[in-house]
Amino acid sequence: MQATVVPPHQNHGTTHPLTQLLECPPETSLQLGRSVRTLQFEEGDCVFNQDEACAGLYLIVSGGYIRKVERLGMRMVLSTGSPGELLELAAALGDKRHTYSLYAKTAGSALLLPMEALEKAFVQYPPLRMHLLEELAREVSRAYGAVWLLRMSKMRRARTG
Repeated sequence: MQATVVPPHQNHGTTHPLTQLLECPPETSLQLGRSVRTLQFEEGDCVFNQDEACAGLYLIVSGGYIRKVERLGMRMVLSTGSPGELLELAAALGDKRHTYSLYAKTAGSALLLPMEALEKAFVQYPPLRMHLLEELAREVSRAYGAVWLLRMSKMRRARTG
């Protein structure tokens, strides 16, 4: 698979080949490859719900998706998802609970790398977890940068407005 992971908000950061993120010895790589499942979605389908057990990592192949979250009794739209995005690193590497809900805006598909296969791969090849943690750190950094830029632009408008 020669997919490239596209960062959320595509103008922030760089892309990383999926093969680089999932780089591991051949036997572990084969085991991961055999476990991948293709999921199909119709417009409006819920891919997963916030706080439910995380089934694994999702790679968007086609279609458009929307991330929604409920915090402090309020529902908010976080962002959209598009082909090439690797979703739910935080859940897969953390407490194994989805951090937001994902809905299909259009018909589409995704690849699912199941948690059971990931956990086996982490045992067989521990550096794999580090590769994915590094990508999660890049995601957090990009998100922080986007929020900081938005905040600064609002402050400038308030001063000049």
